[in-house]
Parts: sequence; C-alpha cells; structure tokens
Amino acid sequence: MAGSVRESGLPCKLLPIFTFNFTPSEQQQGEIISLNTAGNALDPVLSTGPKECKLLVLSTDAITVMSQKGPTPPQPSHHHSNFLLINELILYPALLSRVAEAFRDRITLSKLIKDGLVYHDAFDGQDAVDKIARIIRTTDRRVALLLGRALNAQRFFHDATYSHPLRDSSHEIYQLNERLPIPFIKNARVLAVPMASSSGWLEGEDPLPSGVFTFLTDCYSPTCNRDALCYSIACPRRLEQQTRLNMKRQPGLRSSLSDESLGDTSLREAGTLWIHSAPAEIVATMPDQEKKRQEAIKDMIYTERDFVQDMEYLQDSWVKPLRTTDIIPEHCRTQFVKEVFWNLDEIIAVSRRLRDALNKRQESDAIVKTIGQIYLDAVKSFDAFVWYGGHQLYGKLEFMKEKSLNPAFARFVEEAEARPESRKLEVMGYLTRPTTHLARYPLLLDVVLKYTPNDSPDKAHLMEVVDIIRGLLRCVNEKAESRLNLQLDQRLVFRKLVRVDLRLQDENRELLYKGKLTRRRAQGPSSEMQVFLLDHVLLVIKPETNTEQLRVYKVPIPLELLVVIAPEKPNTDGKDIQDEYPIIFRRLGRKGYDLTLLADTAAARKNWLEKIAKQQEVVRERSMTFDTVTLSEGFFFGENKVKCAAPFNHGSQVAYGADNGVYFSDLRDLSRPPVHVLALLDVTQVDVLEEYRLLLVLSERSVMAIPLDVLDVNDPTVGMKRAKKVSSSTSFFKVGICLGRTLVCIVKANVLSTTLKVLEPIDQALRGNNKPILKKLLQGGNDTLKIFKEFYIPAQSTSVHFLKTKLCVGLARGFEVIDLETLDTQSLLDPADPSLDFVRKQENARPIAIYRIENKFLLCYNEFAFYVNKQGCRARPNWIINWKGSPTSFALYFPFVLAFEPTFIEVYTVETGQLEQIIPGKNLRCLFSEIPPSIKNSAATHTNPYVRGNPYIYPQVAGTYSQEEDRDLPSTASSTPLSFTRDEIIVVSDDKVMAVQLASPPALRQQLAAASRVPAEERSGDGSVVSVLTSGNAI
Repeated sequence: MAGSVRESGLPCKLLPIFTFNFTPSEQQQGEIISLNTAGNALDPVLSTGPKECKLLVLSTDAITVMSQKGPTPPQPSHHHSNFLLINELILYPALLSRVAEAFRDRITLSKLIKDGLVYHDAFDGQDAVDKIARIIRTTDRRVALLLGRALNAQRFFHDATYSHPLRDSSHEIYQLNERLPIPFIKNARVLAVPMASSSGWLEGEDPLPSGVFTFLTDCYSPTCNRDALCYSIACPRRLEQQTRLNMKRQPGLRSSLSDESLGDTSLREAGTLWIHSAPAEIVATMPDQEKKRQEAIKDMIYTERDFVQDMEYLQDSWVKPLRTTDIIPEHCRTQFVKEVFWNLDEIIAVSRRLRDALNKRQESDAIVKTIGQIYLDAVKSFDAFVWYGGHQLYGKLEFMKEKSLNPAFARFVEEAEARPESRKLEVMGYLTRPTTHLARYPLLLDVVLKYTPNDSPDKAHLMEVVDIIRGLLRCVNEKAESRLNLQLDQRLVFRKLVRVDLRLQDENRELLYKGKLTRRRAQGPSSEMQVFLLDHVLLVIKPETNTEQLRVYKVPIPLELLVVIAPEKPNTDGKDIQDEYPIIFRRLGRKGYDLTLLADTAAARKNWLEKIAKQQEVVRERSMTFDTVTLSEGFFFGENKVKCAAPFNHGSQVAYGADNGVYFSDLRDLSRPPVHVLALLDVTQVDVLEEYRLLLVLSERSVMAIPLDVLDVNDPTVGMKRAKKVSSSTSFFKVGICLGRTLVCIVKANVLSTTLKVLEPIDQALRGNNKPILKKLLQGGNDTLKIFKEFYIPAQSTSVHFLKTKLCVGLARGFEVIDLETLDTQSLLDPADPSLDFVRKQENARPIAIYRIENKFLLCYNEFAFYVNKQGCRARPNWIINWKGSPTSFALYFPFVLAFEPTFIEVYTVETGQLEQIIPGKNLRCLFSEIPPSIKNSAATHTNPYVRGNPYIYPQVAGTYSQEEDRDLPSTASSTPLSFTRDEIIVVSDDKVMAVQLASPPALRQQLAAASRVPAEERSGDGSVVSVLTSGNAI
C-alpha cells in the first residue's frame, strides 16, 4: 500500500491494513464498516472528507498514523466489523479507552442528593447505563452495564459512597474520579503512560481505562461473516450466526463474572438475623411488627460495629504506618496525617462509645426494648462528624497531591489497597465513611420508627435524634459546598501580581457568592470575568484559555477596604447606549484601584450590592474593636471647619480650633452646641495647660497664650485683650513632660533647618510678681512662659516627642534624640545595625510617632512600624507592620495602635502586629491623640481613667461641676496633675467630630443597632447608588 508515515517520530513496523474511501451520509451513519486485520485490533480516527482517511494502527513496536489520499480499494463484501459511527467519528466499542473518552464527553454532571448529603459533579447509575448503551449502540442494557462495570473496575468513576459497583438505578449516585488541578502540583506532575485522545496522542492528558472488552470484539478470522458459521468456537458472533442459520445452539466458551470484582461484598453473613439468634419460644410468640423492629435494631447495631472496624482499619493500616515510617518526609509527615485523617481519633472514640452502649443493651436482654436514649446521649458528640465532613475535601486534595508527587507513597497506597483486610476497596472509600455513615443514621432510624408503637417512649427520643442528625447533615452540606468551591485555591495563578495569601484553607472560610461579570475595553472585544465573594475578600478572576488555571486579574480586595458603587448607565443625548449595568469595585489604601465590571441585568447588580453589603456588615461586627461616638455634627462646616482639638477638665470638656476661632464644648451634655470663646483666624493647633490655667493657640502661624480665667462665652473678643504672643512663624508646637517639668516646644521649620525653642510655663501664683506695678497694669500681668532651651537642627522637623529626660525629633532622615541639658544629638536608630537597612533604603519613609511598649520603642513611619530597643537596635526582627494605607497620624490605645489616613483607620495589636479592624471613613483627620513615649505602656501598667461606654459619657469628677457653674467654661476648683495622661482619640470626618473608643459588648451593640437601623443604600449627590455600612463603627 502506498502511503506516507506522518504525525509520529517513533520507529515503527507497518502491518497490512484495509483502507477505504468513506463519506458519511444520513443513511450511512451507524452502519457497520469493515476495518480490521487478522490478529490486530484497530482504533481508527477518521476525517469526514471523501478524499482522505486516517487509521491508527496498533502493533507491538509502535503507534503510528497512516494517511492514504485518493481513491482506495473497495471494502471486501464479506467482511463485517463492530466499528460504530459516533458524531462523525468511528468508535470501536470493545476498546475501553475509546468508550471511556466518549462517556466522559457525553455524561451530564450535576448536583445530586443521596441520604441527605449533597454530591457535586455527579450522575446516577441509570443515566450512566443510558449513555454507555447509546455509545456502543445497543438496546441490551445488560451489556452496557457490564461494560460500565469494566470502567468502574479501573476506577474511571466510583460510587459516591465507594460501597458498590455500577448499578442500573436512578437512586445510585456516582462521580468521575477527580483530575488533580495542574497548579496543585506545579511542574512536578507525575504522569502515567499517555493515552489516545480524539485529537491524537497528547502527552500529559489524564489516563483513561485501557483494555479490550472481549464480548464486543470482532472475530479474529478474516473469513468470518453473517452468512456462514464461523469455525472459531470463541467467535463473538457464533450465537448470532446459529440463529440466522436456524441451527441448534451449541455451547461455546463460557465465561463467568467475578463476584469479587463486580459483586456487592456488603452482604451479611448467614445466621446474623435476629430471628436466628433469639430464643425460638420468644420468636414464636412475638408479633410480626415487633420482629421487624428487632431486625431493624440489630441492623443498626451491626452497622455501628462495621463502621468502627472500618475506622480502626484506617487507624491501624494507614495512620500508624504513615506516622512511624519514612513514606512521608519527616518535615511534613505530621501535617499530612492531620490534613488527610483530620479528627479520625475523635470519630473513633464517639463511635466506640455508641457501639459499646448498643452491645451492652443487646446483651442484657434478647428483646431490645429501647435505644432512643442511647442515641440521644451519643448525638451530643456528633459534631465531630460535621467537623470531619467540612474538612474532607482538603484531606482528599492533600492525599491526591502526595500520591502524585511521592512515588513511595503511591506504592504504599497500591500495596495497602491490595491487602485482604482492605476488602479490595480503595482508601477513599474508607475516608468518606464518616460522612456517609452520618447520613445513614436517619434511614436506619426511620425503619426502627416505622415499627415502633406510638405509645413507646422510644418514639419521641428517636424522632428527636433524627431531627438533630438531619440538622447536622445540613451543616455538613453547607461546609462541603464552601470547601468544594474553594478548590480554586489550587488553581489560582497570580502572574505579574505579587502573590497574596488568601488563607483559603482556614477552617471557617466560606464562598458566599460567585458569578460572571463583563470587563469592557476601550478597544477590542469585551472579556468575561469570574468574581468570587468570600467571607473576607473579593476576588476577580480571568479564566485561562485551554487550561484549568485561574488568573487573578487584580489584587484581591479585603472587604474592609472595599467600596462598591453602582453608577447610572451611561447615555448619549439622553438615550442609553445599551443595556448594561456597571458596578465599580474600589479598593482603598496604598494598592488602591477602581475596576468597572458590567452585570447583565439590574437584578444581578442589585444582588451583588446586597450580598457584599451584608457580608461587610458581618465582617465589621465580627472585628469591631473600636467604635465611634459623635461629639458634634453639622456645626463645623463650610468656611468654618474644625482643624484641631484638645480635651481638658478630666476629659469632660474639649477645646476645638477652627477657621474662625476657638470653641469649648461640654461632653456631659452633647445636645448643646460648642461655644465660641476666642475670635481668631485659621486656628491649626490648640492645647490646654490646666495646671497653669493657660490656653495655647496656634493661629496664623503665631503661638498665643491666653489665661483660661479671662475667657467669656458671651464675647469671644474679651480673651484677645489678655492674649500674649509667644512666637511667630511657627510650624507647630508640642506640650509634654520631660525632666519632671511641663514643657512647651515651639518648632520653626523650613526645608533646610529647624529652630526649636523649649519654654516652661510660669506658675500662676508667681506670674508678674517681679515686675513694676505700672508695667503689670500695661501688660495685664500675663507673663506665662519662660525660656528653658533654644537650639538649631540643620534639617526639617516634622514631629516632636518628649521622652523622660530627652527630646525626640522626627526628621526626614529619621528620629534624632536631643539631650535637653547638654544639647547633644544622636540618631535613635543604630547605624551599625544591618537589620535596619530597610528603613534607610526607603526614601519615602517619614517618621511620625514613637511609643514606649514595655522596654521597647514602637516607631511608626508612614510606610511601616517596627520595634527598637533602648540602644536603637532592631527588636523583634520578624515583627513589622506594613500599613494598608498611607497614614498621616497615629494613636496608641494599649494594646492597640491606630493609623489614620483620609479614607480609613487601621487598628493593629502591638503584641502580634495582627490587623484587628479597619474603620472606613471620608476625609478623616485625627484632631487629638496624646500618649507620649515617656509613658510606659504594658499590660501591668495600663489603666483606663475613663468609663467607656455608649453613649459617650465621662464620669463626674468631684468639685469640677455643679448646676450653678457655667458648663461652657473650665472649672477652677481643680487642676490636672502633671502625671495625668489624656488617652482620648478625637477625629473628624467632614462636618462630624467623633471620639474613637473601645467598642461596647456585642450584646449591647445588637440592642443599639436594632434601635437605630439605617438603610444599607444611600443615594449620593450625583444620583449614583453607593453601598454603605450601618454598623456603629462606620464613619
């Protein structure tokens, strides 16, 4: 035969074959076509054209594809073959690989329920037999069933409970053996021998069952035909030929099915029925209904015994060898056993107790009167089954991964499954038993209930047990649903993005919603995106073409940093361009971005908005550490915005600095608006020295000191007459305690240098005593501050912090420590410490705050935070906080540190560095936060001087307030000592001034939320719908 060898680079030996010219038509589809050679089974792949056909020829030396063009010799008329035309391709039904491939392509997978458990990507036995019968073109369902069992025997698919082979029943559920996602095992995938596919021999495809189903093979004799009896006694057509020729049937070669491989081995041994074990006189006098009840009870007892034996087999033949041998590498052995077998020990303990209780009840009397109380006691521990079922998917994936990567483990699995004690069941069948066993309880108990008299006390107990177990099954299904969807953990690919640990294998992780949205491009076609809403993050995926990989399209968005906007549809000249419903997903913070995706319908968009808002509410309620309480709203707005604040009078009053002056507010009566006490312009900083009865104000870059006693709530200009200008051209000032003194540091900074003037307040009793009387009358006797130190730094300063005996100044290059007695200056960070190089290399890192935690210092930069010791060396080298946003200020409320940026507040634990909470907001600024580094913060020393609660209430301090006094002015009856620490945190968002405080207990928050519920959607000024959150800490 003239031809050319193509599509194979392998050395081969060509065998004689029949070629033909075949054009499929409507009449010819399904015809039997002769295409085999003596002694060789052919597996052809044919083109549909009349000019060319391809034959895949199997020989002992090679696999090759032959091509024959042009006219071919006609088919011998006597020859007959079992090749079938399926979807314009020839399929030889005796080859299991071809049938398996066709079956996999045609079977419909769906979500099915059996015994109360949900099985995904499943099919029933009746549908499987239907598909196989259609593939091999037979009406004999017995033949299709046998062929299906041959596929089942090679583990092409399996019973959902791994308990029996294929059955022609719609009540039996089966699943294809899962293919391990490619990213799961990265580049180390272990492949079996490549199998043929419809497109040729492709390396890396999943192996299919292999073998020849002899019942459907052609006769090896080339002279065999329908019209004469074949000489071969093993001819598959012998019976057909005898029938056609009206001959008496003669027995050919007989074959028998293997009960061991295809039968159900779960049948109970003889003599174990209750009627066989009970005394004959009792059985003879017992009603039939009670006999059936006793049989059902004994069935339950045997079921529990079998289950315990299976679990003990797992423990003895699998867990113990894997723990004590080198099959699994030592560094991951413990974790592997934990992931695969999870809480198997707890399952065994629970089931053993139940088995022993049932055995004891059975041995006590030939007739078991009640079992309800036994199960009622046992079901209290059945949460172990739920925990196991929720983790089962991860255990299975871990098992598959290890089997693919570890040849030693693969050999161990093969040998263990071949041992007699395994009953030739694969280990997956045993690993699924705890979940399927839980599902069997209601079925078995329903049978007992069916034959239990209504007046029996067991009736109510058993019904209660069934209800409890069905509730547990619902929990298993919910967890399994989430775990199934989280297989995406093994398929995610980040490509150019930095990989993010999404913690998808956390025990409480849930996939709440997923769907497809469209990404519209300015140029080119639109692309489809898969969006996953998890319980903690929103994930946008772009599926890869021709692969199971899922490419992460954008950096995942934590729900705390997510803002969802649903703008109106774009239009031109008042007409809609098309029916599209955009959703803008906005990620706040340092890695922020906007992503616009399109929903198909308005209902779909609304569904996304509602589900995201609902889960954000759950996340914020769950993580609520701090809450906000409104101190003033709607008062400071427009051209009179608040810029600073300072609490005083033991926190019962607060001074606000605004665009047009200073205001006092009494926090004991928040219904009263703030009172204007000083008429000044552009007040950017304000503070109160209560011990010295002084108010310090930075207005138009000038620092002024005003005695508190001269302020008049009725005339804001009165206080200006007694104000004394302390400094001009001032950038900022800082009040603190150092060297046992109350000091005021006035900072004049420019790009190249900083002048610092340290002043000390003059005691009120000594002010002006040394001045002439005339001068005191002219100046009003308002000497307030005296020079303590003044010095210069050749760099721009951005912050000042008082230590116990030194001054810490924040510069562009880092923190500098200045001795106020000698004025010696040194860097806070040790330049010889190489672990601090990351700070020096970060050009944009700007020091902002410093706090003393235990015996270490927490340094807060705008990029990160870390610890140093007293010598300036890195403390806790593995501890660092990388801020989600770009904070401009910080606050410490031990054991938490808060970082403020315009769109949200980050809350971290100073001990672990773990993110505890994100409080969203709009145009956020911190007005006041005062915990100096001179104060040591620790669990032993930290106390809260105020009673925190909701609403915001401060304690009544003795002598500071009475009904007769004007509550808008500070009290003169007491003063704050030097050691007093103000730990209030005051922020502003647009026109709302709030205090940040520890959150109330959850129970109280729920009561408050129920009393003041607000809508989950508000319409913004431009008409768009913005998803907002209604929890107490949302700003």
